[in-house]
Amino acid sequence: MQHFLRRSLSLASATALALASSLPFAIRPVAAEEPKAETSEAADLGVMGIKLKDAVKLNWGFQGALQGAGTPNQSGIGGFLPLAIGDNSVFFLDAQANANFADFNNYSSIINTTVAGTTISTSSRLGYRWLNSDRSWMFGVNAGYDSRPMATGGTDTGVNVSNSSTVFYQQVAAGLEAVSNTWNFNAYALVPVGTKEYRLNSNYFGGSLDTYGLDVGYAITPDLKASLGYYYQQGDFDTADGSGVNGRLAYKISNGLTAGVNLSYDQAFETRFSADLKYRFGANGNKTPSEKKAWQTPVMQALTETVRNRDVKIHDFFWDDWENPLNVFVNPLIALIAPGTSVEMQLLNGLRGTGIGSYVDPLAANRYLTCLMMGPVWCLLSDRGGEF
Repeated sequence: MQHFLRRSLSLASATALALASSLPFAIRPVAAEEPKAETSEAADLGVMGIKLKDAVKLNWGFQGALQGAGTPNQSGIGGFLPLAIGDNSVFFLDAQANANFADFNNYSSIINTTVAGTTISTSSRLGYRWLNSDRSWMFGVNAGYDSRPMATGGTDTGVNVSNSSTVFYQQVAAGLEAVSNTWNFNAYALVPVGTKEYRLNSNYFGGSLDTYGLDVGYAITPDLKASLGYYYQQGDFDTADGSGVNGRLAYKISNGLTAGVNLSYDQAFETRFSADLKYRFGANGNKTPSEKKAWQTPVMQALTETVRNRDVKIHDFFWDDWENPLNVFVNPLIALIAPGTSVEMQLLNGLRGTGIGSYVDPLAANRYLTCLMMGPVWCLLSDRGGEF
């Protein structure tokens, strides 16, 4: 009986083993697999894996700059607002408001007359930026409006002045951009509108300048960038006309914080040095490490960069034809008739257009003669009515 049971158990075991080996889901020893490295679409694809709607966000913050060639000491608030985001492009508004402060160390930023007091300037740009097919270049166009009230004080020339005034300048602007991970190009035009020339005080006049320029930049490292530029400026009765060069170094200190130094030279302002600092909140600080690596390339960063070259440049000069015997009588008379108005500037320039002075402007000469025929009252009324 025991022998029969042993034989039965042996046969059952053999049958079970045979069935187990024939089943498709038979249990076999499995070697341990090594864990796979974590991957993400953005890490695999780099910049091609970035969705602009997830990456291009509102950023805002603070900026400040020291006085430069025709520009003031200033600090304020600004922001970049994406208005419409496509698969490969963004339509945006970039706006700033700055408090403008007095020139430091009795050193005029506009040549002779020192800027005084505190005024508020504004700058706005509407723009469109887009990436090429492989996202190796960013291109952009922008246009906007800038305003600059300017309070004036004494001079840094030792000339005593009186009747210092606060004046108001405006300009329209346009720009073109092209940025790769190594190079960047920025062409711009700043064109004054409205009243361009004002009497600043008893001795000096000041005007806003047309400026046209091109900056070419190079990324030395992802955080350190250098640029060299050429510009042509004109205005202030031709006293500031001429070419100039400028250079800039900018360093990204940390996420959102950038510092820059600028050096420029032209015949009107000669050598000028300035520095600036900018901080922006929301500069993609909440991205994952792989997304940050792809996002923090110069091309992708350029999509939300602040537009450059937006200050209203002012230049002043001394009206130096007083040695002419006729001017000794005529210039004070004009200043008495229409002090601080555009009529005064037209009359003064018209006087020069007659050949008495050194600056010839035939159109202004005609206006001057018309004023002589119609009388000063007509000139004043026309100026206030906007018809002159």
